[in-house]
This record gives sequence, C-alpha cells and structure tokens, in this order.
Amino acid sequence: MIAYDFLDTPIGRLGVAVSPNGLCRIELRTDEARFVSILRKTCGQELVHSPSATEEVKRQLQEYFAGQRRHFDLVVDLEQVTPFQRDVLIACLRIPYGETRSYADLARAVGRPKAFRAVGMTMAMNPIPIVIPCHRVLRSDNGLGGYGGGLDIKQWLLQHEAAHREPASCPIE
Repeated sequence: MIAYDFLDTPIGRLGVAVSPNGLCRIELRTDEARFVSILRKTCGQELVHSPSATEEVKRQLQEYFAGQRRHFDLVVDLEQVTPFQRDVLIACLRIPYGETRSYADLARAVGRPKAFRAVGMTMAMNPIPIVIPCHRVLRSDNGLGGYGGGLDIKQWLLQHEAAHREPASCPIE
C-alpha cells in the first residue's frame, strides 16, 4: 500500500508518498488528481490518502524549508528505478547541503565517466526531488541545466541553501 498526502511550501504544493519500504515519491507543484495518476502509473499498488503515514516526511520537509534542516533522515524506496539510476541517485544523495556538482562529476562518481547524459536523464526522472537533491546538479559550465519542477524552483532551492548554509569555520591564529 502507498500512503500519500500534500504539503504547502514556499515553492508550491508538494505531493509526498511512502511505501512500506520508505519515501517513494515527491511531486512538485501538483494536485490530488495528477498525483494519484502518477502514483498509479509508477507504483501500481493500492493508494490511501494518509496524513499520519506521511507525517515524518512532511515534518522534515517543513524543517528544510524553514532553514532548520540540512540533512534528511528518511529511508528512501528506490525499487522503481534501474540499478544505474539507483547508483546515480545515491551519489546525488551524497552532495552536501549548499554545494553543487556537475552531471559529469556524478558520472565519474558512479564509475561511468562518459555517461553524463544518462546522469542528466536520471536527474530528470528523480522520483524524490529535494530529499535526493538533484537541484544541486549543474552543467559543467555551472549553468542550471534542467529541473522537473522548473528552473525557478531549482534556483530558489539553491539560493535557499546558500542562505542557510553553516558558515565555514575560520581558525584564529
């Protein structure tokens, strides 16, 4: 069974869904009919609207948007992706808050240095944006590239993290 609910955020309404194995979907700028349709296509399981089953995911996302959370402590369910996509998404999870990497960096991180286009496609289909921070992945020339929710959201997320990043420590001599 897949439980889902919604969360209003500074970047719009998010749909969140959890399976018995963990967080399986976040959809940006969505409504219930669209989100349920996506879940039926991608998960193919029984769906239930459940604010309580998604409570922890929503709490952590609210903390992120409030600038109070820099790391998510959520189990993610990546059963719907290929092994290559899983490797790329896990490499993306390792990008620190407030930092960026290029598509080519991620391709090298998964041992496929020429697969930067495939990395880009994986980022485009990321089922769990924000938690798996594909917004932190840029083109090699530092251009934004693309973003499923729109480049305005990608820019907002990057600026949000830059504004809430912990300052680097500077030793006093």
